Parts: sequence; C-alpha cells; structure tokens
Amino acid sequence: MSRTVSIDRQTKETQIQLTLELDGRGQSRIATPVPFLDHMLTLFARHGFFDLGVDAKGDIEIDAHHTVEDLGICLGEAFRKALGDKAGIRRFGRGTMPMHEALASVIVDFSGRPFLVFNVDMPKAKVGNFDTELVEEFFVAFCNHAGANVHVNLAYGDNLHHIIEAIYKAFGRALDEASQLDPRIEGVLSTKGKLE
Repeated sequence: MSRTVSIDRQTKETQIQLTLELDGRGQSRIATPVPFLDHMLTLFARHGFFDLGVDAKGDIEIDAHHTVEDLGICLGEAFRKALGDKAGIRRFGRGTMPMHEALASVIVDFSGRPFLVFNVDMPKAKVGNFDTELVEEFFVAFCNHAGANVHVNLAYGDNLHHIIEAIYKAFGRALDEASQLDPRIEGVLSTKGKLE
C-alpha cells in the first residue's frame, strides 16, 4: 500500500508543490525562499524517515509569514491525505530530542480534532533572517490541516537555533511513530470506531 501524496497549492501569495512518502528513508529535496525553514524541513524528513519534496515560492519581499504558514498547511494536508481513514495506524507518537543545551519534546495525536499546545518561551527574534515567531504559525497551520492534536514542549535551552532544531527533529520522530502501521490494530485506534 503506497502512502505517497502530492499537494499543489497556488495562491496570490505562494506557489507550493509538495510530495510526501510516509514510508520513506528520510530523503528530501527542499527548495523554498526561506533557507532556515529548508534546513528545518530537511531535519524533519531525515529524523522522521519521510521522503519529502518541496518546491515553494512566496512573497518574501513582504516577509516569510505566508510562505511558512502555507508550508504548514501543505504538510498538514499531505499527512491527512496520506493517512486516509487512519486504519491500522498507531495514532499517537512522541519524540524528545536534544540539540546541544536544548531539549524539546513533541507529542502528536492524529485524532481528527486539531489543537496545538506550544509551550515554548521564545522571544520575538531572528535566527539569521528567520522570524522565530513563525515556528508557532507553522505548527498552527499543520494542526488545522492535518486534523492533529500536537503538544510542543521545551524543557530548556538558550540558543534559538538549537531550540528550533530540537523541535523539528522531535516533530519528525513523533509523526513517524504516530503514522506507523501496527498489525495489532483493527480499524482505527478508538473506542468510537472513527477518528474525526
């Protein structure tokens, strides 16, 4: 069973083509006008063992907000479509990752009910040209379009690059676990009989 999807999103603000293979090897080809996000999505794919292709253009002459948010939308839609009716998936996943002095954890539930808890006390600052407040915007967009409940928690950390990197690596690990097929699960992992 192939769990590969392609997303094509065209707006007046962004043009994005994204492909996702859930059962991949962590290979990626990421090309966006936001180099720091390219780096984070590459880490996400590698540590989640997803094959991910992204070709994006956006109105970064304004700022990176639309591009980052729309990439969260597209990745969320890709997971929702690739998981289909969610039969046989583990549904829940968690990842905790260190990056030098930073330690972050991400817990996900593909419940069908979008919600984000973002316990990361990060100042409004920049890493290179990247606005750190866009990290939360990315996750809001992902949750809303994947139908996922995601909790992002920072235990500690000082360097903003390290903090964000730990988050994206943990996100990859959590989604890998939650999207795995488990032969013990008949239908969906819910006493209600559906996930929505």
